[in-house]
Amino acid sequence: MPVSNTTTRYGSITRSFHWLTALLVMTLIPVALIAEDLPYDTSAQLAQKAWLFSLHKTLGVTVFFVALLRILWALSQPKPASLHPERRIENFLAETAHWLLYGSLVLAPLSGWIHHAATSGFAPIWWPLGQSLPMVPKSEGVAAFFGGLHWVFGKVMIVSLLLHIAGALKHHFIDKDATLRRIITGAPELANLPATRHARTPLVAALAIWAAVLAGGNLIGVYTADEGAQAATLADVASDWTVQEGSIAIAVTQFGSTVEGSFADWTADISFDPTISVGPSGTVEVVIAIGSLTLGSVTGQAMGPDFFDATQFETATFAADITTMIDGYVAEGTLTVKGVTLPVRLPFRLSVNGDAAEMSAQLQLNRLDFGVGTNMPDESSLAFAVDVAVALTATRANSQ
Repeated sequence: MPVSNTTTRYGSITRSFHWLTALLVMTLIPVALIAEDLPYDTSAQLAQKAWLFSLHKTLGVTVFFVALLRILWALSQPKPASLHPERRIENFLAETAHWLLYGSLVLAPLSGWIHHAATSGFAPIWWPLGQSLPMVPKSEGVAAFFGGLHWVFGKVMIVSLLLHIAGALKHHFIDKDATLRRIITGAPELANLPATRHARTPLVAALAIWAAVLAGGNLIGVYTADEGAQAATLADVASDWTVQEGSIAIAVTQFGSTVEGSFADWTADISFDPTISVGPSGTVEVVIAIGSLTLGSVTGQAMGPDFFDATQFETATFAADITTMIDGYVAEGTLTVKGVTLPVRLPFRLSVNGDAAEMSAQLQLNRLDFGVGTNMPDESSLAFAVDVAVALTATRANSQ
Protein backbone atom coordinates (compact mmCIF):
# COMPACT_ATOMS: atom_id res chain seq x y z
CA MET A 1 0.00 0.00 0.00
CA PRO A 2 1.64 3.29 -1.10
CA VAL A 3 2.47 5.67 1.73
CA SER A 4 2.68 8.81 -0.39
CA ASN A 5 0.18 10.40 -2.75
CA THR A 6 0.29 10.11 -6.51
CA THR A 7 -1.47 12.20 -9.13
CA THR A 8 -4.36 9.72 -9.02
CA ARG A 9 -4.43 8.28 -5.50
CA TYR A 10 -4.18 9.30 -1.86
CA GLY A 11 -1.46 7.52 0.08
CA SER A 12 -2.04 5.74 3.39
CA ILE A 13 -0.73 8.63 5.50
CA THR A 14 -3.06 11.17 3.88
CA ARG A 15 -6.02 8.82 4.30
CA SER A 16 -5.09 8.18 7.93
CA PHE A 17 -4.93 11.92 8.63
CA HIS A 18 -8.31 12.37 6.93
CA TRP A 19 -10.16 9.75 8.94
CA LEU A 20 -8.45 10.59 12.23
CA THR A 21 -9.51 14.22 11.80
CA ALA A 22 -13.04 13.12 10.88
CA LEU A 23 -13.29 10.92 13.98
CA LEU A 24 -12.07 13.71 16.28
CA VAL A 25 -14.32 16.39 14.79
CA MET A 26 -17.40 14.16 14.66
CA THR A 27 -16.84 13.47 18.36
CA LEU A 28 -16.02 16.91 19.72
CA ILE A 29 -18.92 18.73 18.01
CA PRO A 30 -21.73 16.66 19.59
CA VAL A 31 -19.86 16.60 22.91
CA ALA A 32 -19.89 20.42 22.94
CA LEU A 33 -23.57 20.61 21.98
CA ILE A 34 -24.54 18.13 24.70
CA ALA A 35 -22.41 19.89 27.32
CA GLU A 36 -23.95 23.28 26.49
CA ASP A 37 -27.46 21.97 27.16
CA LEU A 38 -26.69 20.14 30.40
CA PRO A 39 -27.90 21.75 33.64
CA TYR A 40 -25.48 22.44 36.48
CA ASP A 41 -27.80 22.77 39.44
CA THR A 42 -26.01 20.18 41.58
CA SER A 43 -22.43 19.09 42.18
CA ALA A 44 -22.97 15.92 40.15
CA GLN A 45 -24.46 17.83 37.21
CA LEU A 46 -21.68 20.40 37.27
CA ALA A 47 -19.04 17.66 37.39
CA GLN A 48 -20.61 15.94 34.37
CA LYS A 49 -20.83 19.22 32.44
CA ALA A 50 -17.21 20.09 33.28
CA TRP A 51 -16.02 16.61 32.26
CA LEU A 52 -17.67 16.90 28.84
CA PHE A 53 -16.24 20.37 28.28
CA SER A 54 -12.79 19.09 29.28
CA LEU A 55 -13.21 16.29 26.74
CA HIS A 56 -14.26 18.79 24.08
CA LYS A 57 -11.30 21.08 24.78
CA THR A 58 -8.81 18.22 24.90
CA LEU A 59 -10.06 16.83 21.59
CA GLY A 60 -9.97 20.35 20.15
CA VAL A 61 -6.29 20.78 21.01
CA THR A 62 -5.68 17.35 19.46
CA VAL A 63 -7.44 18.46 16.26
CA PHE A 64 -5.24 21.56 16.16
CA PHE A 65 -2.02 19.53 16.20
CA VAL A 66 -3.37 16.88 13.83
CA ALA A 67 -4.52 19.59 11.39
CA LEU A 68 -1.10 21.24 11.42
CA LEU A 69 0.61 17.90 10.72
CA ARG A 70 -1.95 17.13 8.04
CA ILE A 71 -1.34 20.46 6.30
CA LEU A 72 2.46 20.06 6.47
CA TRP A 73 2.15 16.59 5.00
CA ALA A 74 -0.22 17.80 2.25
CA LEU A 75 2.24 20.54 1.26
CA SER A 76 4.88 17.89 0.66
CA GLN A 77 2.62 15.70 -1.45
CA PRO A 78 1.11 15.86 -4.93
CA LYS A 79 -2.64 16.33 -4.86
CA PRO A 80 -4.59 13.70 -6.78
CA ALA A 81 -6.25 15.18 -9.83
CA SER A 82 -9.96 15.76 -10.06
CA LEU A 83 -11.97 12.92 -11.58
CA HIS A 84 -14.02 15.49 -13.50
CA PRO A 85 -11.69 18.32 -14.57
CA GLU A 86 -14.29 19.56 -17.04
CA ARG A 87 -16.67 20.47 -14.18
CA ARG A 88 -15.05 23.81 -13.42
CA ILE A 89 -17.78 25.29 -11.22
CA GLU A 90 -18.10 22.10 -9.20
CA ASN A 91 -14.34 21.89 -8.71
CA PHE A 92 -14.20 25.56 -7.73
CA LEU A 93 -16.89 25.08 -5.08
CA ALA A 94 -15.25 21.89 -3.79
CA GLU A 95 -11.84 23.53 -3.41
CA THR A 96 -13.38 26.58 -1.74
CA ALA A 97 -15.14 24.32 0.76
CA HIS A 98 -11.85 22.50 1.36
CA TRP A 99 -10.06 25.77 2.13
CA LEU A 100 -12.82 26.74 4.56
CA LEU A 101 -12.65 23.35 6.24
CA TYR A 102 -8.84 23.33 6.51
CA GLY A 103 -8.84 26.85 7.90
CA SER A 104 -11.50 26.09 10.49
CA LEU A 105 -9.67 22.93 11.60
CA VAL A 106 -6.80 25.18 12.68
CA LEU A 107 -8.57 28.39 13.68
CA ALA A 108 -11.50 26.94 15.65
CA PRO A 109 -9.40 24.94 18.12
CA LEU A 110 -6.71 27.64 18.33
CA SER A 111 -9.23 30.37 19.18
CA GLY A 112 -10.90 28.06 21.70
CA TRP A 113 -7.53 27.32 23.30
CA ILE A 114 -6.72 31.03 23.60
CA HIS A 115 -10.17 31.69 25.08
CA HIS A 116 -9.53 28.96 27.66
CA ALA A 117 -6.10 30.38 28.51
CA ALA A 118 -7.44 33.93 28.90
CA THR A 119 -10.02 32.96 31.49
CA SER A 120 -9.84 30.81 34.61
CA GLY A 121 -11.81 28.00 36.10
CA PHE A 122 -14.09 25.27 34.85
CA ALA A 123 -13.12 22.31 32.69
CA PRO A 124 -9.33 22.04 32.39
CA ILE A 125 -7.61 20.73 29.27
CA TRP A 126 -6.21 17.27 29.96
CA TRP A 127 -3.11 17.65 27.81
CA PRO A 128 -0.04 18.05 30.09
CA LEU A 129 0.68 21.49 28.65
CA GLY A 130 -0.69 23.63 31.46
CA GLN A 131 -3.79 25.79 31.26
CA SER A 132 -2.06 28.98 30.09
CA LEU A 133 -0.45 30.07 26.84
CA PRO A 134 2.53 32.39 26.34
CA MET A 135 1.57 36.03 25.76
CA VAL A 136 -2.12 35.34 26.55
CA PRO A 137 -3.17 37.38 29.60
CA LYS A 138 -5.96 36.49 31.98
CA SER A 139 -8.45 39.00 30.62
CA GLU A 140 -12.23 39.08 30.30
CA GLY A 141 -11.90 41.15 27.12
CA VAL A 142 -9.42 38.76 25.50
CA ALA A 143 -11.49 35.76 26.56
CA ALA A 144 -14.67 37.29 25.13
CA PHE A 145 -13.00 38.20 21.81
CA PHE A 146 -11.50 34.77 21.21
CA GLY A 147 -14.62 33.07 22.52
CA GLY A 148 -16.53 34.90 19.79
CA LEU A 149 -13.95 33.89 17.19
CA HIS A 150 -14.25 30.28 18.34
CA TRP A 151 -18.03 30.45 17.90
CA VAL A 152 -17.69 31.87 14.37
CA PHE A 153 -14.96 29.45 13.30
CA GLY A 154 -16.93 26.55 14.78
CA LYS A 155 -20.00 27.45 12.73
CA VAL A 156 -17.89 27.67 9.57
CA MET A 157 -16.40 24.27 10.40
CA ILE A 158 -19.83 22.69 10.75
CA VAL A 159 -21.16 24.20 7.50
CA SER A 160 -18.04 23.35 5.47
CA LEU A 161 -18.01 19.85 6.96
CA LEU A 162 -21.63 19.28 5.95
CA LEU A 163 -20.85 20.54 2.43
CA HIS A 164 -17.83 18.23 2.30
CA ILE A 165 -19.93 15.23 3.32
CA ALA A 166 -22.71 16.14 0.91
CA GLY A 167 -20.20 16.39 -1.93
CA ALA A 168 -18.71 12.98 -1.13
CA LEU A 169 -22.14 11.35 -1.02
CA LYS A 170 -23.10 13.03 -4.28
CA HIS A 171 -20.01 11.62 -5.97
CA HIS A 172 -20.64 8.14 -4.57
CA PHE A 173 -24.37 7.73 -5.06
CA ILE A 174 -25.22 10.05 -7.95
CA ASP A 175 -22.05 10.25 -10.02
CA LYS A 176 -21.05 6.71 -8.97
CA ASP A 177 -17.37 7.58 -9.32
CA ALA A 178 -14.32 6.72 -7.19
CA THR A 179 -14.02 10.03 -5.29
CA LEU A 180 -15.09 8.55 -1.97
CA ARG A 181 -13.46 5.17 -2.56
CA ARG A 182 -10.03 6.63 -3.17
CA ILE A 183 -10.01 8.36 0.25
CA ILE A 184 -11.15 5.07 1.83
CA THR A 185 -9.15 2.42 -0.02
CA GLY A 186 -6.95 4.40 -2.40
CA ALA A 187 -8.93 3.12 -5.40
CA PRO A 188 -5.99 1.34 -7.05
CA GLU A 189 -8.03 0.61 -10.18
CA LEU A 190 -7.98 4.27 -11.25
CA ALA A 191 -6.28 4.96 -14.53
CA ASN A 192 -3.89 7.82 -15.06
CA LEU A 193 -5.56 11.20 -14.85
CA PRO A 194 -4.52 14.41 -16.58
CA ALA A 195 -2.60 16.77 -14.33
CA THR A 196 -4.77 19.41 -12.69
CA ARG A 197 -3.55 22.94 -12.20
CA HIS A 198 -5.03 24.25 -8.96
CA ALA A 199 -6.04 27.89 -9.24
CA ARG A 200 -5.80 30.48 -6.48
CA THR A 201 -9.39 31.58 -7.02
CA PRO A 202 -10.90 29.11 -4.49
CA LEU A 203 -8.47 30.36 -1.82
CA VAL A 204 -9.43 33.97 -2.56
CA ALA A 205 -13.11 33.01 -2.39
CA ALA A 206 -12.57 31.25 0.95
CA LEU A 207 -10.77 34.33 2.35
CA ALA A 208 -13.67 36.51 1.21
CA ILE A 209 -16.13 34.21 2.98
CA TRP A 210 -13.98 34.31 6.12
CA ALA A 211 -13.99 38.10 6.01
CA ALA A 212 -17.77 38.16 5.58
CA VAL A 213 -18.53 35.78 8.45
CA LEU A 214 -16.07 37.55 10.75
CA ALA A 215 -17.74 40.87 9.96
CA GLY A 216 -21.11 39.25 10.58
CA GLY A 217 -19.90 38.06 13.96
CA ASN A 218 -18.94 41.63 14.80
CA LEU A 219 -22.37 42.91 13.75
CA ILE A 220 -24.15 40.52 16.12
CA GLY A 221 -21.70 41.29 18.93
CA VAL A 222 -20.13 37.88 19.53
CA TYR A 223 -16.67 39.34 20.25
CA THR A 224 -17.66 41.25 23.39
CA ALA A 225 -18.35 39.96 26.86
CA ASP A 226 -21.89 39.27 27.92
CA GLU A 227 -22.98 42.08 30.20
CA GLY A 228 -24.54 39.54 32.56
CA ALA A 229 -26.21 40.85 35.68
CA GLN A 230 -26.86 44.59 35.84
CA ALA A 231 -24.68 46.06 38.56
CA ALA A 232 -26.43 48.28 41.09
CA THR A 233 -25.73 52.00 40.89
CA LEU A 234 -24.02 52.94 44.14
CA ALA A 235 -24.57 56.28 45.82
CA ASP A 236 -21.62 58.60 46.27
CA VAL A 237 -20.19 58.77 49.79
CA ALA A 238 -18.70 61.71 51.65
CA SER A 239 -15.77 60.05 53.36
CA ASP A 240 -13.00 61.44 55.57
CA TRP A 241 -10.61 59.33 53.50
CA THR A 242 -11.10 59.06 49.74
CA VAL A 243 -10.09 55.86 47.98
CA GLN A 244 -7.85 56.65 45.03
CA GLU A 245 -7.47 53.11 43.78
CA GLY A 246 -8.08 49.65 45.14
CA SER A 247 -9.43 46.17 44.61
CA ILE A 248 -11.70 43.68 46.30
CA ALA A 249 -10.77 40.28 44.90
CA ILE A 250 -12.10 36.81 45.63
CA ALA A 251 -10.80 33.35 44.84
CA VAL A 252 -12.68 30.06 44.89
CA THR A 253 -11.57 26.51 44.23
CA GLN A 254 -13.48 24.57 41.61
CA PHE A 255 -12.51 21.00 40.77
CA GLY A 256 -9.18 21.59 42.48
CA SER A 257 -8.33 24.70 40.42
CA THR A 258 -8.31 28.26 41.69
CA VAL A 259 -10.72 30.68 40.01
CA GLU A 260 -9.99 34.33 40.69
CA GLY A 261 -12.20 37.37 40.23
CA SER A 262 -12.90 40.86 41.51
CA PHE A 263 -15.65 43.42 42.05
CA ALA A 264 -15.32 46.43 39.78
CA ASP A 265 -17.74 48.74 41.59
CA TRP A 266 -17.74 49.49 45.32
CA THR A 267 -17.65 52.44 47.70
CA ALA A 268 -15.88 52.94 51.03
CA ASP A 269 -16.91 55.44 53.70
CA ILE A 270 -13.86 55.65 55.96
CA SER A 271 -13.46 57.65 59.15
CA PHE A 272 -10.05 57.10 60.73
CA ASP A 273 -7.72 58.97 63.09
CA PRO A 274 -4.11 57.84 62.54
CA THR A 275 -2.91 59.71 65.63
CA ILE A 276 -4.60 57.24 68.00
CA SER A 277 -1.96 54.75 69.09
CA VAL A 278 -4.18 52.17 70.80
CA GLY A 279 -7.95 51.78 70.95
CA PRO A 280 -10.99 52.72 68.84
CA SER A 281 -9.81 54.85 65.94
CA GLY A 282 -12.57 54.98 63.33
CA THR A 283 -15.29 53.33 61.34
CA VAL A 284 -15.69 51.93 57.83
CA GLU A 285 -18.63 50.99 55.63
CA VAL A 286 -18.04 49.30 52.30
CA VAL A 287 -20.88 48.73 49.84
CA ILE A 288 -20.21 46.34 46.95
CA ALA A 289 -22.20 46.05 43.72
CA ILE A 290 -22.56 42.28 43.35
CA GLY A 291 -23.33 42.55 39.65
CA SER A 292 -19.91 44.08 39.00
CA LEU A 293 -18.18 40.78 39.79
CA THR A 294 -16.12 39.03 37.14
CA LEU A 295 -15.11 35.48 38.05
CA GLY A 296 -13.52 33.86 35.04
CA SER A 297 -15.63 31.38 33.12
CA VAL A 298 -18.11 30.99 35.98
CA THR A 299 -19.21 34.64 36.23
CA GLY A 300 -22.69 33.88 34.91
CA GLN A 301 -23.10 30.96 37.30
CA ALA A 302 -21.96 33.10 40.23
CA MET A 303 -24.68 35.68 39.48
CA GLY A 304 -27.44 33.04 39.49
CA PRO A 305 -30.03 32.42 42.22
CA ASP A 306 -28.13 29.46 43.67
CA PHE A 307 -25.10 31.63 44.34
CA PHE A 308 -25.02 35.43 44.76
CA ASP A 309 -28.50 35.92 43.29
CA ALA A 310 -27.46 39.33 41.99
CA THR A 311 -30.92 40.22 40.75
CA GLN A 312 -32.50 39.80 44.18
CA PHE A 313 -29.54 40.95 46.29
CA GLU A 314 -27.79 43.73 44.43
CA THR A 315 -25.25 44.73 47.07
CA ALA A 316 -23.15 43.37 49.90
CA THR A 317 -22.19 45.53 52.88
CA PHE A 318 -19.35 45.45 55.38
CA ALA A 319 -19.79 47.83 58.34
CA ALA A 320 -17.21 47.81 61.11
CA ASP A 321 -15.44 49.73 63.84
CA ILE A 322 -11.71 50.21 63.41
CA THR A 323 -9.42 49.54 66.36
CA THR A 324 -5.73 50.36 66.50
CA MET A 325 -3.87 47.52 68.19
CA ILE A 326 -0.35 47.44 69.57
CA ASP A 327 0.73 45.19 66.71
CA GLY A 328 -1.63 46.30 63.93
CA TYR A 329 -5.21 47.18 63.06
CA VAL A 330 -8.54 45.38 62.98
CA ALA A 331 -11.95 46.20 61.55
CA GLU A 332 -14.62 44.33 63.50
CA GLY A 333 -18.27 44.42 62.51
CA THR A 334 -20.74 42.67 60.23
CA LEU A 335 -20.80 41.45 56.64
CA THR A 336 -24.11 41.17 54.81
CA VAL A 337 -24.23 38.97 51.72
CA LYS A 338 -27.38 37.66 50.06
CA GLY A 339 -29.48 38.98 52.95
CA VAL A 340 -27.44 37.12 55.58
CA THR A 341 -25.62 39.24 58.19
CA LEU A 342 -22.77 37.68 60.19
CA PRO A 343 -20.02 39.04 62.43
CA VAL A 344 -16.64 39.42 60.75
CA ARG A 345 -13.25 40.34 62.16
CA LEU A 346 -10.82 41.71 59.58
CA PRO A 347 -7.19 42.28 60.66
CA PHE A 348 -5.39 44.52 58.19
CA ARG A 349 -2.05 46.13 57.47
CA LEU A 350 -1.87 49.89 57.22
CA SER A 351 0.86 52.29 56.22
CA VAL A 352 0.21 56.00 56.78
CA ASN A 353 2.44 58.68 55.32
CA GLY A 354 1.05 62.10 56.11
CA ASP A 355 -2.33 62.36 54.42
CA ALA A 356 -1.89 59.19 52.35
CA ALA A 357 -2.55 55.63 53.48
CA GLU A 358 -2.13 52.16 52.03
CA MET A 359 -4.17 49.27 53.39
CA SER A 360 -4.25 45.53 52.63
CA ALA A 361 -6.06 42.59 54.19
CA GLN A 362 -6.94 38.98 53.59
CA LEU A 363 -9.92 37.04 54.87
CA GLN A 364 -11.37 33.58 54.37
CA LEU A 365 -15.15 33.05 54.42
CA ASN A 366 -17.34 29.96 54.15
CA ARG A 367 -19.77 30.35 51.26
CA LEU A 368 -22.40 28.17 52.95
CA ASP A 369 -22.56 30.56 55.92
CA PHE A 370 -24.09 33.13 53.58
CA GLY A 371 -26.30 30.71 51.66
CA VAL A 372 -24.09 30.83 48.57
CA GLY A 373 -24.00 27.61 46.57
CA THR A 374 -26.24 25.62 48.90
CA ASN A 375 -27.11 23.41 45.92
CA MET A 376 -23.51 22.16 46.21
CA PRO A 377 -23.36 21.13 49.87
CA ASP A 378 -20.05 19.28 49.53
CA GLU A 379 -16.63 20.23 48.19
CA SER A 380 -16.41 17.70 45.38
CA SER A 381 -16.93 20.43 42.77
CA LEU A 382 -16.77 23.71 44.70
CA ALA A 383 -14.81 24.26 47.92
CA PHE A 384 -16.48 25.93 50.89
CA ALA A 385 -13.67 28.44 51.40
CA VAL A 386 -13.76 31.80 49.63
CA ASP A 387 -10.56 33.83 49.92
CA VAL A 388 -11.03 37.59 49.98
CA ALA A 389 -8.19 40.04 49.36
CA VAL A 390 -8.59 43.79 49.84
CA ALA A 391 -6.07 46.45 48.89
CA LEU A 392 -6.50 50.19 48.57
CA THR A 393 -4.78 53.54 48.71
CA ALA A 394 -6.61 56.54 50.15
CA THR A 395 -5.96 60.18 50.92
CA ARG A 396 -7.39 62.35 53.65
CA ALA A 397 -10.25 64.32 52.19
CA ASN A 398 -9.04 67.73 53.36
CA SER A 399 -5.68 67.16 51.64
CA GLN A 400 -7.20 67.29 48.17
